[in-house]
Parts: sequence; C-alpha cells; structure tokens
Amino acid sequence: MTKQAILSVYDKTGLLPFAQGLTALGWTLIASGGTARALTGAGLDVTAVSAITGSPEMLGGRVKTLHPAIHGGILARDIPADQADLAAQNIQPIDLVVCNLYPFQQTIAQKDVTLAEAVEQIDIGGVTLLRAAAKNFARVAVVCDPADYETVLAGLRAGTLDEAARRRLAAKAFALTRDYDTAVAAYIGETEKNLLPQQMTLNLVRTQALRYGENPHQAAALYAPDLDAKPLGGTLLQGKPLSYNNLLDLDAAWRAAQPFDDPTVVIVKHLSPCGIATAQTASLAFPPALASDPVSAFGSVIAVNRPVDAAFAAAVETASLFIEAVIAPSFSQEAQQWFAKHKKNCRLIATPEPILSNLEIRAILGGFLAQEADAGDPPSAAWQVVSQRQPTVDEWAALRFGWTAVQHVKSNAIVFANSTAAGAATVGIGGGLPSRVDAVKLAAVKAGHKAHGAVMASDAFFPFPDGVTAAAKAGVTAVIEPGGSIRDEAVIAAADKLGLALVFTHARHFRH
Repeated sequence: MTKQAILSVYDKTGLLPFAQGLTALGWTLIASGGTARALTGAGLDVTAVSAITGSPEMLGGRVKTLHPAIHGGILARDIPADQADLAAQNIQPIDLVVCNLYPFQQTIAQKDVTLAEAVEQIDIGGVTLLRAAAKNFARVAVVCDPADYETVLAGLRAGTLDEAARRRLAAKAFALTRDYDTAVAAYIGETEKNLLPQQMTLNLVRTQALRYGENPHQAAALYAPDLDAKPLGGTLLQGKPLSYNNLLDLDAAWRAAQPFDDPTVVIVKHLSPCGIATAQTASLAFPPALASDPVSAFGSVIAVNRPVDAAFAAAVETASLFIEAVIAPSFSQEAQQWFAKHKKNCRLIATPEPILSNLEIRAILGGFLAQEADAGDPPSAAWQVVSQRQPTVDEWAALRFGWTAVQHVKSNAIVFANSTAAGAATVGIGGGLPSRVDAVKLAAVKAGHKAHGAVMASDAFFPFPDGVTAAAKAGVTAVIEPGGSIRDEAVIAAADKLGLALVFTHARHFRH
C-alpha cells in the first residue's frame, strides 16, 4: 500500500526539497491551503484534503483538516479492529504528518497587536494534527520542525523510521503544542499582567549542558524560555564555557550594577558583592571597588555598566588580580586583545541590553517560591532624618550610594561607604551572617582605617543599639536603615549620644 503524508505548514522553510524527497520515495502527498499551492506550484502531485474528506474548506480556511477521514487515518492503530474501521469508512491510513503552527507567539510579541489579530493566529487544526500523530507514534511519524526534514528523509531512504526516532519526534511535537497552548492561555487570560497567577507554567528548554553544578559531583544545565536564548542575555566573547557558579555570580554582579546611573564597577564573590564603586569612568571606578576587599576579590567576577575599554584593561593589569569573568555592555577591540593576551581564561560576556526579570522563582522542598523582584524602594517609602544631627552634603551622597549598594548584599547586610567628588565606593561589607551586629563588626574589620568618616547602610532595622554603637566605634559618622524596630527609640538615642546622623528609609531590602 502506498504511504501517505499530510503536509500543513505555516513556515515553509525546506518544504519543497522535503516534499520532493517524499515523492521520489513513492509517497502520496496530501495538503491544503497555502501548503498545497506551494507544492503544486513547484510541479508536485498533491491530493487536496477536500478530495479526502469530501468537504470543501470553510470559514475562511479555519476548517480544513478537522474530519474523520483525516484523523481516522492518523489515529488508527495497526490492529485488526482499527483497520476494519478504516476499511468500513473507506479511509486510507496516514503514515506521516508534517505540520508547524501559526506564529502566535511572534504575533503577540509585536507592539500594539490587537486582541483580534492575536486570536486569528491561534492554530486549531495544526495543533490537532500534531497531537493526533504524536499520540500514535507507534505507527505514525510527526515532523514539526524543518530542521528534522533531512534526518527524516535519510531514515525513510534507509528503509523506515524506527520507534525510537518516531518517539523522539512525538516528544518534540508535544513540547511544541504545550508551549503554544501555554502562550495562548497566558495571553487570553492576561496572566502576563498578573505577576503571580493562580497557575504558573514554566516553558523552558535546555540551552547549555554545564560541566557540573556547584560541586563536581552535581549534574547541571542552563535552561531558558527560548532555545536561542544566550546566557544572561549576552555573548561569550572569550574564555571557557560559563559554569554554574559563574552564571550565579555574574547574575548577582550584573543586577547590582544596573541601579547606578554613573559608571559603576561591581566585584562579586559567592553571590555577594565585596566591592562596589562609581566614578567618572569605569577604569577609575575599578581601583576603589577592588580596594573595598582585595582579598575576597581573588577569583571573583566583575560587572561593569559601561563598555570596557583599553583604560579599564590597563586598570585590571595594574591590579594583577585573578578574575573568573567580566560582564559589560560591550568590549572594545583593544580591551579584547588585552584580555586574550594576558587573561585568556577570563570569560568576557557582552550584554548590550540589560535583561532584568520582574519575577524571581526559587525551589524549596516540595514546591517553589515566587516573588516580585526587588527594584528598590517602593513609592510609599519616605526617608526621614530621625537624629538630632542632620547629615552633611557629603554624608548624604554616601548614604544614597550605600543604600543602593546594600540592597545587593546577602542579609544580614551591612555596607560601609564613602563619597567624594571623584565618586563613591564601599570600603567594607559584612553580609550573609545571622547576627546583624556581627555583620557590622565584619564590615568594620574589612574597612579598617577607611571606616573613619564613612557612613553605614543596613538592609533592615537594628533590633538593638549595639549595631550603631559598633559602627561609631569603628569611625562611622552617619547611618541609614529602614527603622521599624520596637527599640527604634533606643537606637535613635544611641545615635544622638554618639553624634551620628541617622536616617530611616521605611523600606526593607532583605536578600536571602
């Protein structure tokens, strides 16, 4: 019996060579609409779907393949009962389904697309063809991706497609319809406007197999919504492939660099900044960022919110620092040449457009946590000087910088910072500790003599006066924190006694 293939594709890439290959193998081609016109226009013999169903296309082409003569031929199993049903209805089996879908996702991604335009791109017949063929992969092969045409033809020329190949193709078809239906459901339900919907579906594909996870005995991979998605939205210009830990650290560094308007350098080690600085240029910001904690910076990653140029490379050369990776909007040719010559193993990631999601998802045992990303103080936050002494102009500049910087340090987070006409920088950071006063003491140790005249930022309130007392002892002159403790009055009294300026922001920024 002659093998039959039904072809119904929106994306006609590679269609004609594939159809010609099927014809050369003696297959009968069934098609309708634009697919049939493309095939007949190329001189191929095509059986119209309407000739199989006995019904013309209707509703402007919305109904073509939705008919028992088509789906019976696809869904029939290779068992006597099913074959008898086909014979009774004079239906011929269909052995191959070639189908891809209307571009719904591309349509809704367009600016100002209307609901009517989007709805018109919801494929019905194509999804049904794919699911029917994929369900019956024991007998039927389904091809939904033009990239598989050559492989399928090669298999058919060799004799047949084995069950493993048909199953792989079926899984790909089910994945396509899953992602398609999810996009339709999200759009129709307007869940894209609801950050935390009642039901959440993650449509992810593996874009990169990683060498290992946090440790060599852990398997790991990178997933993204799109197979063509690049790591962190950027391009790896040089160096070894990015590791699991590289990706986490670079993500933390890149996020920390974005809120600053001035040229900024962020140095991150183990997900927490060890140095942040702003200056007139990125090259001038690098030395103070490194000076914040040069010991911890060994083996770090660096984020720069400006293009990396030869001057920045020269600053790195002076430091003689081992760096795992650098992420920036771009790298000049001179900078790339320097890194290639002097730090060929340092990974360079060019990310022209910052991609910052407004949703954060984390796995816990038995479930997932989702939250709106922390994008800084909410509109309701109102800064308030609660001490007797007002901050000086220089202290205000350092407090504003420190408050932005501390939001990217692991809780309990403490930042000592200063500001001059040349820019602002952290001079000591304490974070990731269960005790806030210990975080203050760690920041003081890191800062050393640079704590004298610095300001302190805390991501959450001080439950006791001991935090501001320890800061003043180290040389801090002004403090910024959310406030809100039941012992705020005691903290304010301690600040006044010590001569500190104290600012409450009425906004907390935990980062666990």
